[in-house]
Formats: sequence, structure tokens, C-alpha cells
Amino acid sequence: MGKFDGVLLCTDLDGTALRGDKSISDENREAMEYFKANGGLLTFITGRLYFFAEAALNAIRPNAPIGTINGGAIYDFEKRRYLWRRELPRDAFALVRYIEERMPGLGIQANTFDEVLYYRENITMEWFRRVTGLPNLPLSDLDSVKDPLSKFVFGTPNEDEIERLAALLYAHPDADKFDYIHSEKTLYEILPKGCSKGDLLLRLAELLGIDRKRTVAVGDYDNDVSMLKAAGLGVAVANASDAARAAADLVTVSNEEHALARIICDLDEGKIRL
Repeated sequence: MGKFDGVLLCTDLDGTALRGDKSISDENREAMEYFKANGGLLTFITGRLYFFAEAALNAIRPNAPIGTINGGAIYDFEKRRYLWRRELPRDAFALVRYIEERMPGLGIQANTFDEVLYYRENITMEWFRRVTGLPNLPLSDLDSVKDPLSKFVFGTPNEDEIERLAALLYAHPDADKFDYIHSEKTLYEILPKGCSKGDLLLRLAELLGIDRKRTVAVGDYDNDVSMLKAAGLGVAVANASDAARAAADLVTVSNEEHALARIICDLDEGKIRL
């Protein structure tokens, strides 16, 4: 019997498990291996699609399926298939065109479950490709997308534009058909209704037979709030947004100070109890 038997630890990636340079520290890696070796289940729940989480997979080596698309899917990397996913209704096209007409400078991505397509280009979309290493797959016509969609992503470096975008989306007659999340400072997303990291954490725990009270979530940003609230223990890193800190049960050290190693050590020493 391991001391972490029956515990599910779910972490966000960017700003949480990963440092600013997108690497993972030796301290975090060693602590996670110790956690798994002693019976714990460890995975990540991220806004990314599975195909640009490969580097994180190799660094973290989860021993449970991962959560992707800000709560939109559960993916089994070992079997290379989705175990569950929530599709975005094509009614979302009307919202995208509505925003496009009113805010023509926004970058816009259409995400299927296997590709990121660039419908409208700007410096935020260029930055996104540079950070992720994804190819530039232009999309000239929304109606030409035949595969199921997972989400739409808008991008702008201007925080005021993010606020205006959110206000316009919520004012649309079809607004209540979808969910929305500010997933990064420069990115805002349209998601399927009911889609959240918190919902996915609960689905994953049920799939694995883990009691919700024995789940730990670690995050840093607004899109982690639902996960921090849903888990038996929600932990925000010190660099977290105000919303994430407010949603957490406790705040630990920053992503640059080996936050996951600190959490696992505190669990190991009984400073954190589930």
C-alpha cells in the first residue's frame, strides 16, 4: 500500500507546473515520480489540445488520462484516443461572425479536436504559434470546416479589447448556449455549454474511481477557478490571478519555486490533509 493510494493530483500546465520558459524543474519532476511511485495518480488538465501537450507529457509523465481543451475532453495518451469529449455546436459560427464584424482586429482560431485553424490573423496568433510550435493552418471560410469543433479562441494583446469582447459575447441573443473563459491574458474562448476544468476533474475522478475528497487541483489562472473549487483541495500558486487565489483553499509557492514539489512534500509530511 502506498501513502498516496486513492489520491488524484491534477495540475494546470502553463504558469503552474511549467516555469516561465515552459520547462519543468528537476525538483518538480522528482517529486511527481515519488508521488506516483507511492500510489498517487497524477495528470494535467489544460487548455491545450493533446497534440501540443506532448512536451509536457514527456516531462510530467502522467499515469492517468489527461484533461484537455479547458474541460472539453479526456484523452488517453497511451491508447492515443479520446475517452470522452464535448463538441461545440456549429451555432457558434454566428457569434464568431458577429464579433468579427464589430472587432475586425481580433485574431480568431477554430479548434477541431485534432487541429488549430487560423481564421483571422494578428500578432497574438503569431505569438501563439511561436510559443506552441504549431503549424500555420489558414482557414478562409468557417463553413469549410467539416470536422467537429472543440472551441473558438479569440486573441488580442489589449486587455480593454478582451473586456469589450466578453461584453459583446454575453449580449448576443445566443449567449446562453455556450460557455466562455479568459484562458490566458491575451486569449478568450467560446466553449460548449457546461464545459469547464472543474466538470472534467469530477468526470475523471469518477472514471478512475477516486473520491472527490481525495482530489487535489493546482492552478494559476481564471480558467482554473472551477477546478480549484471542484477538487477536494484546491491549491493556487503564488503567481496566480486574483480569481484563482480567491477560489483556492490555500496558496503555495510560485511556479518558479517548484510548486508541485512543495505540495507533494506537504502532503507527504501531513502539513496538508485530505
